Amino acid sequence: MQNRSLPADIKLLVLDIDGTIAGVENEIRQPVIQAIRAAQAKGIKVAIATGRMYCAALRFYEAVGSTLPLMAYQGAWIQEPATQTIHRHWTVPKSLVLQLLDYFEQPELRSLLSVHFYINDQLYVRELTSETKEYAKRSGVQPIPVGDLRTALTAEPTKVLALSDDTALITTLLGSLQSRYTPAELYLTKSVATFFEATNPLVSKGTAVRYLAEEYLGLKAENVMAIGDNFNDVEMIEYAGIGVAMGNAPDAVKALANWVAPDVEKDGSAAAIEEFLL
Repeated sequence: MQNRSLPADIKLLVLDIDGTIAGVENEIRQPVIQAIRAAQAKGIKVAIATGRMYCAALRFYEAVGSTLPLMAYQGAWIQEPATQTIHRHWTVPKSLVLQLLDYFEQPELRSLLSVHFYINDQLYVRELTSETKEYAKRSGVQPIPVGDLRTALTAEPTKVLALSDDTALITTLLGSLQSRYTPAELYLTKSVATFFEATNPLVSKGTAVRYLAEEYLGLKAENVMAIGDNFNDVEMIEYAGIGVAMGNAPDAVKALANWVAPDVEKDGSAAAIEEFLL
């Protein structure tokens, strides 16, 4: 944990969803809602930055009472729910999507991975695996099984995801593909231990939060507090004047934060808000 002197003039609070404000119950608990409301009562604006689909993040956006653009798909898709204005939509080039699919469909990997394509805020899958069904239930989305995913590529995907209950496989997959592709070609990350994700190289929650803070609101990094729990939150935690990692975050993520909050199941984000904003 870093101990830099922490700024006090926070005007924007950015929250991740899964593992940060929503735990195993897939809901935001009342102490967290109350802390968010108290921050908003002091004039602090609240935003959501998530790896989730836009449509799957909306109920959390509404629950926290945000009025700002919603940052979905790690920030690849930024849309204002009130007006439906899309501020940003960065996609993955089709040529790279096809390369990733070829990689995932190697004989030794094909049966171990569920591959998801996110195209125009819809989820396309090869088939309905148990992992996909569980993902769909948590996300509240209806996957569209297409057999050969190549047939779904009528438009470029916002995100490509490969999931497996084998967390070691996902870690190996990330390392292998990071050695194949430079950060200028693809942004590769893990949002949870079982999710490998690929997006446009310009994408990260850090670039999304920077856009929202500096271009949309006219703020500086020192006016931002961000709370997250995983590797896809690292860029926004590092960008923010106060970057908070959850107690359930991997150690490597905690090491980059200014402060480590309690676990999500102990309402850690509420504790962080109380510590710095109330």
